[in-house]
Amino acid sequence: MDFEDKMRIVQELVPGKQITLAHIIANPDDVLYQKLGLDPALDYARSAIGIITVSPSETAIIAADVAMKASGADIGFVDRFSGTLIMTGTVAQVQAAVTAVTEYCEETLGFTVCKVTKT
Repeated sequence: MDFEDKMRIVQELVPGKQITLAHIIANPDDVLYQKLGLDPALDYARSAIGIITVSPSETAIIAADVAMKASGADIGFVDRFSGTLIMTGTVAQVQAAVTAVTEYCEETLGFTVCKVTKT
């Protein structure tokens, strides 16, 4: 076999201090809650989902704490290994939580923060 026929790809993660995704989904369909493993029947879960991805990934723990203290949003999922945080609540609760997390990370932790987006 010829070495020219094989391609080698090396991927590596170089964690920075950053929020790479901060998005709010207003009025998601019930199937999205189900696919995420969330319960769409719960009253709080009916109007919005917030998604944040942070690096280093352990910052998701801090982000979850900030989000809960800043609003009435509930934590649907937090993963300290991938840096993913998913919140649910009313649009106002989720907006307050996402804003609090992005501001805290930028102002207190010195992170580079992306724009908050919404659909």
